[in-house]
Amino acid sequence: MAETEVIVKARKWGNSIGFTVPKNTVEKEGIRAGEDFRLRISRPLKMPHPGSFGFLNGWKIDSQKLKDRLREESDW
Repeated sequence: MAETEVIVKARKWGNSIGFTVPKNTVEKEGIRAGEDFRLRISRPLKMPHPGSFGFLNGWKIDSQKLKDRLREESDW
């Protein structure tokens, strides 16, 4: 049995929870409405404690300033 892995977001649907399968996966797998599937649930790994990232913890970058600086320092 072939398996395809995609990350989806659970959404409220009335009194239930539903998942939307991305269009490219539907096309690739030839999925049709009404078909039965086995659903394997696993949650994404949680990130380590924020304090475990060392000296860059809490460091923020202004992306526009970074791009401007890179352009200034670039030789091309």
